[in-house]
Amino acid sequence: MTNKTHRGTTPMERRTHNSRRLAALLLAMTMIAPLSACGKKSSGDQPPPTPNNVTLTAEQRQHIGFYTVAPARFHNSIDATGMVDFDNDQATSVLAPISGPVSRLLVSPGDKVRKGQPLATVASPDYAAAISTYAKALTTAQNARKLADADKDLAEHKGVSQRESEQAQTDAANAEADRDAALQALVALDVDPQTIKDIQAGKPARGEGVIRAPIAGTVVEKLISPGQLLQAGTTAAFTVADLSKVWVMVQIFGADLASVKVGDRAIISTGISHDMSGTVDNISALVNPDTRSVVARVVVDNTGEQLKKAMYVRVVLQSRQENTGLLVPVSAILRDDENLPFVYVVQPDGSFARRHVTLGNRLGDNTLVSEGLNPGDRIVTNGGLFMQFMQTQ
Repeated sequence: MTNKTHRGTTPMERRTHNSRRLAALLLAMTMIAPLSACGKKSSGDQPPPTPNNVTLTAEQRQHIGFYTVAPARFHNSIDATGMVDFDNDQATSVLAPISGPVSRLLVSPGDKVRKGQPLATVASPDYAAAISTYAKALTTAQNARKLADADKDLAEHKGVSQRESEQAQTDAANAEADRDAALQALVALDVDPQTIKDIQAGKPARGEGVIRAPIAGTVVEKLISPGQLLQAGTTAAFTVADLSKVWVMVQIFGADLASVKVGDRAIISTGISHDMSGTVDNISALVNPDTRSVVARVVVDNTGEQLKKAMYVRVVLQSRQENTGLLVPVSAILRDDENLPFVYVVQPDGSFARRHVTLGNRLGDNTLVSEGLNPGDRIVTNGGLFMQFMQTQ
């Protein structure tokens, strides 16, 4: 016989009954939850409210500036930074042409020098040996030529054999070649032309070795001191540069590179003097592995020598290619709470509505708008901040 409770139900029947009640309760809760959620949402799920259009009184509108958007022609410009360098086509490191200790320094950094001007003197054994070699070669060549001419005359009168005359001519030619080589050695050592003339005139040569300026320009570096021992062709003594023109090495990044071409105009600003004009004359074929930039070289007329080596400058590169687009005054661009750019556009009913825009390059006091505006739109240029304040109240 089955065991019954005092109410006449078995334990199995009670468990089945309770399970059905629990299932019904869960089903009811599942149906009520969506209805409750539809009836009321938490504040975190609500989208941010869209600002209402701004309406101004006639008096307030008198203080508002407007601009009608229209297509305009322009040249792209790129803001960049650059560093001044010497025009390496007009600058040279002066190497000591002779060995020996420095006797005197004749110039200081900043001095203007002409081509061939002495920069320093050197007590050089090389100089003395070259002078002596040329003097000996000159005398030998003169004597050999005299003997060759005499033998030639004698040969014509059968005084010497033809073979002896030809040998004399060969000896004279060899002596003259040695003389010319010794002369070229003096020229390579920058020996003063007057000293060479004195040797040719038979006068004793005096003086000492001289380091001369290979080009006209400014002494920008002095790398030696009195008493220092120089090695011919190795020791750098000075740097002389023509500063009438300099290079500005401009760093170009990413997508801006496509807008820069050889021949583009550049405006260089130092912040301490008037702006200067230059021209892009070279664009590097390599990317700097440290900065991931490409260097554009700008040649600048530096007649007043306002630009100094290693000076940092601001550079605006202006493309020669003309483009067409929508330019709006920079003063019309505002930023919302998410830092997105927008403008106020006049509506048909006279109110003002926000419209987000996509900005391009800035061109002076204007900026390019690539998306968000259409030709004919009237936008606010002055007074936009006041409207933005009114919308936040």
